[in-house]
Amino acid sequence: MPVALKRIGIGIGSDPEKVIESVLCVAGKFSTFCYCLPGIVARKPDESTIHIVEHTHPEQAMIDDLVSGKIDAAVRGTLPANVTLKALKKAEGVDHLERIALLETVTGKKFLLTPVGVDEGWTVPEKLELIRKGKEIAKKFGLPDKTGILSGGRLGDVGRHKQVDASMAEAELIAKLSGSVHCEILIEDAVETCGLIIAPDGISGNLVFRTLTLLGGGHGHGAPVVNISRIFVDTSRASPNYVNALLLAASLLE
Repeated sequence: MPVALKRIGIGIGSDPEKVIESVLCVAGKFSTFCYCLPGIVARKPDESTIHIVEHTHPEQAMIDDLVSGKIDAAVRGTLPANVTLKALKKAEGVDHLERIALLETVTGKKFLLTPVGVDEGWTVPEKLELIRKGKEIAKKFGLPDKTGILSGGRLGDVGRHKQVDASMAEAELIAKLSGSVHCEILIEDAVETCGLIIAPDGISGNLVFRTLTLLGGGHGHGAPVVNISRIFVDTSRASPNYVNALLLAASLLE
């Protein structure tokens, strides 16, 4: 008997053509379900492996299908963040979402970064759990298994400010507990050897993400949510395409 294709959903809000082009690039690898408002997709692709699901609330329809098991994984695509992530949190019964972003520098270096949300990774236990889950994703994506812990300065900066001192002390502790390396503030060196980078907090992680992708010519390829029971890859509407986000979702199903 033929093996059933995995079913991956992706949302279409703005820029439907960009999403459809991404889906066509991976056609045949899995069945893709595109959730959108009625009439937003002008070009109807071959429905043997690509399905258009029209709904007045596409974000809710996609989350409902994910939770019910009608689809195996979901990618936000170009659906609006607020309503989509709110629906996901409610469906999964969590008050916040923890994400690990797959990023790529302008020179083509890929790495994972977390925390990337302002309400994520504020405690040592939270960071240790992100490291554990991040290492699993790095392995699936063929990235180096070394983890780099960032802090607010170089070791030579100790004594300049109490917050910098606290940041470096915490980074040293996390590195020791997790078998990682304290890379100080030197993110430019950390990405050369580490597949997973741990930011000092969600604010700085979010700033790194936005600076790299929106100002620095890099790319964000999706951020799996790791504190829920289902596979959901968050994405930015500014992404050039969603091919890697779809492939990331598929790899997490293996």
